Amino acid sequence: MDVTPLEIVLLCVAALTAGVVDAIAGGGGLVTLPALLATGLPPHVVLGTNKGQSVFGAFAALVRFSRAGLVKGKLAVITFPMGLVGSLLGAALVLLLRPEVLKPVVLVLLVAVAAFLAFRRGPPPGERPEPPARRMMTLGAVIALIIGTYDGFFGPGTGTFLIICFSGLLGHNLTKASADAKVVNFATNLAAVGLFAYRGLVLWHVALPMAAAQFTGAWIGAHMAVRGGDKLVRKVVLLVVVALVIKLGRDVLVG
Repeated sequence: MDVTPLEIVLLCVAALTAGVVDAIAGGGGLVTLPALLATGLPPHVVLGTNKGQSVFGAFAALVRFSRAGLVKGKLAVITFPMGLVGSLLGAALVLLLRPEVLKPVVLVLLVAVAAFLAFRRGPPPGERPEPPARRMMTLGAVIALIIGTYDGFFGPGTGTFLIICFSGLLGHNLTKASADAKVVNFATNLAAVGLFAYRGLVLWHVALPMAAAQFTGAWIGAHMAVRGGDKLVRKVVLLVVVALVIKLGRDVLVG
C-alpha cells in the first residue's frame, strides 16, 4: 500500500479542488475517490482514507459559514447529533445489505433534483417564510437522520441532497442551505472517520497532507459561496448533480 511522494502531491491537488466544490455544493468525493483509487489502494482503504481527509474540509467550511452568520445554532444542535447517529446506523446497514442496490434509486432522485433546480417555479427559497420553530426542528432532525444514514451506507450526493432538502423543506436559500448541510456533513464524516480509524483503514500519511489541502479548498469554497450567493451555489449544484448522474448511470449500466 505504498503511495509515492508524487502521488501524494497529485492527491493534494485533487483534495484542494474537491474542497472548493464540496463546500459550495457537495460532491467532493467525485474528485478524491477516483484519485485515490488511481493509486492502486484497496477500495476499503480508499474509503477510509477519503473520510480521513474530507472531515477536515467539512470542518473548514462549517467554520467559514459560521463566521458569516449562516449557521443557525438551534437547528445545528439537533441536526449534528442526528447526522452522527444516522451515519453510524448507515455503517451498520452495510453489514446487512449491499450498497449497490441503491444506485438506480439514487440515480432517479438525482435526476429529480436536477429538474427541481432547473425548472423550479414560484418564490425562491429564502423569500418564503420559514416553518414554525418546532416544525423546523423536527424536519431538520428527520433530514439529518435519513441523509446521515444514507451517507453512512452509500454516500454519493450526500451534500447535494442535504442542500436540496434544507432549501426545499425549510425554505432556506441555497447559500444558507449549504451552511446547514455542512453541519450534518461534518457529523457524518466524523462518525465515519471514527469507524474507519478503529478498523485501521485510514492511511494517515496520505490523509493528513490531503486534509491540509482539503481544508484550504473548503475555506475558499465556503468564502466563494458566501460572496457569490444563490446564483453561484445553484450553478455548482447543477454541475455536481449532472456529474453524479453520469457517474452513477455508468456504474448501473456497467454493473
